[in-house]
Amino acid sequence: MDVHGRIREVLAETIREELAPEHQQLSTEDLIKALRQRGIIDDVMKELKFVTDVNETERTSAPKPSTHFVDREPPVLKKTNIDPTRRYLYLQVLGGKAFLEHLQEPEPLPGQICSTFTLCLHFRNQRFRSKPVPCACEPDFQDGFLLEIHKDNLGDGSKMVDATTMLSICDPVHMVLIKTDTFGETTLVASYFLEWRSVLAAENGTTNVAVELLGVGTESKVSVGILNIRLEMYPQLNKTLSSEITNTQFTLERQKTAEKERLFLVYAKQWWREYLQIRPTHNARLVKIFAQDENGVNRPVCSYVRPLRAGRLLDTPRQAARFVSVLGYERAPVIGGGGGKQEQWCTLLAFLSRNKGDCEDHATLLCSLLLGFGLEAFVCVGTKAKGVPHAWVMTCGTDGTITFWESLTGHRYIHRPINPDDPPIVEQPKPLYPYRTIGCIFNHQKFFGNCQPSDAVEVCVFDLHDESKWKPMSGEAIKSVCAPGATSSVPPSPPLCASTIDAAVSSNEIEVQLRILVSEHRKDLGLSTVWDDQLSYLLSPALAAYELERTMGVSAGNEEFQDAVRRAVPDGHTFKGFPIHFVHRNARRAFATCLRSPFCEEIICCRGDQVRLAVRVRVFAYPESACAVWIMFACKYRCVL
Repeated sequence: MDVHGRIREVLAETIREELAPEHQQLSTEDLIKALRQRGIIDDVMKELKFVTDVNETERTSAPKPSTHFVDREPPVLKKTNIDPTRRYLYLQVLGGKAFLEHLQEPEPLPGQICSTFTLCLHFRNQRFRSKPVPCACEPDFQDGFLLEIHKDNLGDGSKMVDATTMLSICDPVHMVLIKTDTFGETTLVASYFLEWRSVLAAENGTTNVAVELLGVGTESKVSVGILNIRLEMYPQLNKTLSSEITNTQFTLERQKTAEKERLFLVYAKQWWREYLQIRPTHNARLVKIFAQDENGVNRPVCSYVRPLRAGRLLDTPRQAARFVSVLGYERAPVIGGGGGKQEQWCTLLAFLSRNKGDCEDHATLLCSLLLGFGLEAFVCVGTKAKGVPHAWVMTCGTDGTITFWESLTGHRYIHRPINPDDPPIVEQPKPLYPYRTIGCIFNHQKFFGNCQPSDAVEVCVFDLHDESKWKPMSGEAIKSVCAPGATSSVPPSPPLCASTIDAAVSSNEIEVQLRILVSEHRKDLGLSTVWDDQLSYLLSPALAAYELERTMGVSAGNEEFQDAVRRAVPDGHTFKGFPIHFVHRNARRAFATCLRSPFCEEIICCRGDQVRLAVRVRVFAYPESACAVWIMFACKYRCVL
């Protein structure tokens, strides 16, 4: 509608008409009256829809959808309940500047695919995502987000909050900037905690902030760029606070946090001294008390785990393990060689926003979800083969059963310790898990250092009440720095978002692309291609069974699949099938991988009499737009030899 432009015209006109004669002062009322007379306010009220884009990831697991203020209507919209008796913070992102890494970036041509920036926000159980904008030195972010101050059990939503109450809400707005390149690969550019309460002392309830974003990991001291942000309270505050009051509050919070963290550090040092006194060799064990997040801030490891309920998005702990395993795995980038592992544990929002992370990110998320499902879960820190540091998850059953969960694959292993004192004739269990040593285990409330004579997992006894085997940390000390709201340096956990991927549409798209790629590849080899649609359809049950097996560990329906294939393949014909699994939806990349397998290449390049080819794709969508993609290539042909 170009509301701003029309209002400016009316204001200019009104000022000309009204002010010329006697140079009087114009009040807000006069201007509003002028806009009313010209019907602009009515137009705006008619056009003003607070909407939630169904296709965006704003759909959280909350019963009341989060709100997102947009000017132009996206394709599918649902109305959102805006409650005039509640308090909102309207956060506008008005462009960025000084993103110097993109100084040389050419202007994208219309229709050309270019790298984009996306801003992801989390505030008190609400998640938002900006529209992607082309990467540039001055990226053109123009987005507004309406954040509800009291959302789902966070405080008393029944009455309008006043400025003093809001001053005590120390949850920041967590902003994560993601870059998506032309191949769809995501990188984490910046992670920033915005202190929004400065708006409580702003004179007219509006304040503009220039936020300097710093890089992540090894570049956490380097500026990435600046975002211009406007904050506004809705409805306007009757009484604003003085800036002295807000600044005093911020200083007090910082001092309180610093003091709690100092006391915890003193305690951790004392605990570590005692741990080393048990055995000097403990010095070499992987006992991790602190870990650096993406901003290079050292935080206690227990603060990375928080019981997380997935609402209606995940139904079982095993489904949660499957979901975590299909999120991408990527080690934190290291500049330069040396093969050193860059240590970077991510906050949950940063991990979910870019849809991939290191093994520690996967393990802390899986542990949080299993705790949400009511299990006693811990993150284990230790090593795999060849002494490679690794993190995985362990659950303790009420009957003492110890189960290891590999967060990168979703595999589960029952742990049965070997007793080194048994005579040689006693048969010992063969460990199937890939873990070699274990240094410590922790969750959101507990931390244990392994003080058994050997830190080898296979001889480890997980009797956590026995202090001669596991040295515990004080629960009170952990609670003082890791409990929700204990310190301002520990960010609140975001809720999971439903998938925005339409599994059927996505499956079809990939299948069509693969058919074209196969036909072209065969054409280059001088072979014609005849597709058998019925055979392709018959492959569906097999793909569904593979996913079920990965999730639940049971295989079902194999007899029917084999029977159907036998009926579809006449006597004297041969059938070959090749299933493969991916966690991305790039058909060209998947096809290139398939050709590297001799089995698959044999099917795609099949020669013979009456060759019929089939391909079936099945995309399984998980929360956060993660997906498992199963592809099956098959062929049937008449044996002439």
